[in-house]
Amino acid sequence: MLQASLDTPFGSLAVVEAAGAIVALDWRHVAAPDASPLLAEALAQLAAYAEGRLESFDLPLSVRGSTLQKAVCDAIFAIPFGHTRTYGEIARELGVPAQAVGQACGGNPIPVIIPCHRVMGARGLTGFSGAGGVETKVALLRHEGAAGLLI
Repeated sequence: MLQASLDTPFGSLAVVEAAGAIVALDWRHVAAPDASPLLAEALAQLAAYAEGRLESFDLPLSVRGSTLQKAVCDAIFAIPFGHTRTYGEIARELGVPAQAVGQACGGNPIPVIIPCHRVMGARGLTGFSGAGGVETKVALLRHEGAAGLLI
């Protein structure tokens, strides 16, 4: 697997590539980054997102996990920039319990690119698995202009 990182207002983001697809993103710095055209493109798109110049990622992604994990990630990826959905809405769409959607959302291997920060609880803001937890989720939602939902 190849990996590289980028410093953003949301923290240092490390992107991992395997078999020609992005397979992971997490909050850390990669001291000895690898180089590949896909990693370069992923970092360029993350930089454009952080600078407010990109609203939708266009990268080959590979979500490892169960059929449900992949379906939830597909549903999350479809949420437009600046919008949110609830766990319950996604659960009804997929015909599964909201708790299962929450667990799959928490297991999203490619946060930010697959924007799990756009998923809310029935009563508003919920947790976030990325570094900084809910504060990072709020920062991402504010960045997208969706913070009005938090008031």
